[in-house]
Amino acid sequence: MEEKILEIGTVMPEDFSAKMEQGATGKEVTGKETAGKKETVPKGEAWENTGRGGKSIYDLLEEEIMKSDMTESDKTRGLSRLLKVRGRKVNIMLAGATGSGKSSTINALFRMEVAKVGVGVAPETPEIARYELDNLVIWDTPGLGDGVEKDERITRKIVKKLNEMDGECNPLIDMVLVILDASSKDLGTSYDLINNVLIPCLGRKASSERILVALNQADMAMKGTHWSEYLNEPDEVLEKFLKDKADSVQKRIREGTGLNIKPICYCAGYTEEGGQQRKPYNLTKLLYYIVKAVPRDRRLALADNINEDEDNWLYDDGEFDYRGSTMDGFCETVWDYISDGKDTGCEVGGEILGIPGKLIGGVIGGAVGAVKGIFNAVFGLGGLGV
Repeated sequence: MEEKILEIGTVMPEDFSAKMEQGATGKEVTGKETAGKKETVPKGEAWENTGRGGKSIYDLLEEEIMKSDMTESDKTRGLSRLLKVRGRKVNIMLAGATGSGKSSTINALFRMEVAKVGVGVAPETPEIARYELDNLVIWDTPGLGDGVEKDERITRKIVKKLNEMDGECNPLIDMVLVILDASSKDLGTSYDLINNVLIPCLGRKASSERILVALNQADMAMKGTHWSEYLNEPDEVLEKFLKDKADSVQKRIREGTGLNIKPICYCAGYTEEGGQQRKPYNLTKLLYYIVKAVPRDRRLALADNINEDEDNWLYDDGEFDYRGSTMDGFCETVWDYISDGKDTGCEVGGEILGIPGKLIGGVIGGAVGAVKGIFNAVFGLGGLGV
């Protein structure tokens, strides 16, 4: 088998940070960035092309440390830094009205087929369901809007969970993803949840950092008449409608709480009656903002559990390079935590995790190269120069 060397140019940590922050400003993407492009590697090949072989990102990084020419003490230091990152869990709570598409969202985003199922998974049970994917834990709350008494019971459980602390006396829940139905005119239940439960419970400052609001089922808004099935995107009429809807939700939250939380419009994708598959839209944008909301030292838990179907990441609004920037957000974890706060420029494949020199192999040219190689394939960026 022919040996290959993965050549990756010199990068700086601030390059990752700048790119992640640029998404919030809405600045035009230039250069080699690829906003909205839908090129991809052939279906079914992306995950195989990463060379993971079913291994986690943590396993790949550990292997690169162990097979390096470092001294035993340097290997120990590298493994210790890696273990610190690996030991940090991400806890995400999903909340929203019945029928908003919470289940379809988590199924589209993550590898739910390997999740360990916790308590209260039966739909008729008014308990918070716990799904565990290694270091990623998803808390799926029961749907709201099916009765005042039931909503009150669910709300109490949500408040109790939000006030739980982890072993280090930090809030257990890292972020709350509130899912609204973009096709519904009645969003009162969701407004009550956000304005009268979540924000008072978390506090204003934490809410601005830990609450993400998303409008699902964008394809069914305006009765679905302005959705292009061929392009899998809204036409100009629906695009304006969705923007106005997001602005209206943002205004209602701001008027009620003073917080400026901008919703994201997307479609999680689902299978219609008769077997027709609706493909996700703007799932890349949703994931991008989830990654931004999660602390850097925990982002690899998300990276290691992303849905492997590259079709899920093809379609977005083209306003920003969500795929490339999400990948860079994961790379920030490698820079900031695994490289022990290294803040000077270095060649990827060079001294990351204390590994000297270029690493030879078909997949990994270094720790950041490992992350980039995986997500170049999953996000369909293999031939786009990212």
